[in-house]
Amino acid sequence: MMLTPVHRFRDIERKPEYLQPEKCVPPPSRASLGTMWFIRDGCGIACAVVTWMLVFYADFVVLLVMLVPSRDYVYSVINGTLFNTLAFLALASHFRAMLTDPGAVPKGNATKEFIESLQLKPGQVVYKCPKCCSIKPDRAHHCSVCKRCIRKMDHHCPWVNNCVGENNQKYFVLFTMYIALISLHALIMVGFHFLYCFEEDWTKCSSFSPPTTVILLILLCFEALLFLIFTSVMFGTQVHSICTDETGIERLKNQKPTWEKISGWEGMRAAFGGAFSLAWLSPFSNLDCKSQPPAGVEAAAPASAIMTQEEIEQFLARDVAIQVLRE
Repeated sequence: MMLTPVHRFRDIERKPEYLQPEKCVPPPSRASLGTMWFIRDGCGIACAVVTWMLVFYADFVVLLVMLVPSRDYVYSVINGTLFNTLAFLALASHFRAMLTDPGAVPKGNATKEFIESLQLKPGQVVYKCPKCCSIKPDRAHHCSVCKRCIRKMDHHCPWVNNCVGENNQKYFVLFTMYIALISLHALIMVGFHFLYCFEEDWTKCSSFSPPTTVILLILLCFEALLFLIFTSVMFGTQVHSICTDETGIERLKNQKPTWEKISGWEGMRAAFGGAFSLAWLSPFSNLDCKSQPPAGVEAAAPASAIMTQEEIEQFLARDVAIQVLRE
């Protein structure tokens, strides 16, 4: 791992208690940890609930205002099936993006025992996060909402109440794609329905009164247009980040790459879990990525290059304490 510019180091005198390895509580064992990942953030939970409510509202208007009263049975069945399938995939993608660990670094692993297990070469640098007391892998960033360091963190999204990182970026991309598709589909159906109601009697084109029908359709049109623009932009930026192998945070910081970049297609394969297949479009398929070293460091050094106990203690007291990244 390469050294970062000096101006990015945190002033170690501000939080000295975070810089002492003996103060770090070892992380719990994996056997004691549950598989559920959920961020208890009030704003994020509210945004996630609003997201689901907006999708349900769109489904209500599409079905009960436009499709059920339609005299064209084939039109209603085809569009109803398509819209609800896309809406189901959008909500499933949202669910997976929200409840999937985005790539959190084990909390409190900056202990003497863990650093010894890394078998670091003399002079090799690792970084310690003073906020969650963790050895920070390369390209990891600390999220103040999740209160964890996240591998390849792109950003924290309140709409999914989670960070977007290396383990759940696929589900976030699918969520934005499916929301954009149902928004576009809803806009097209609203346009056709307005034309149908103008040509026919307004009292016959909907189960609701004409004023109620107009209000419901206008609200759906506004919602669909807003989310079509928003999710299309997010989908584009996420695909661009994957293809350029550069996260949103790294792009905003104008960070020079210290890692070996991969090609756009290899980035897509890594993000979506393997060779191209229909599983790329499914929020129910799990990622099949190669496991990475626990602390983002190089492979173990030969025995002759392993640090002695005295060198480790000096490393803990000096190097890890000084070279702490500022988020």
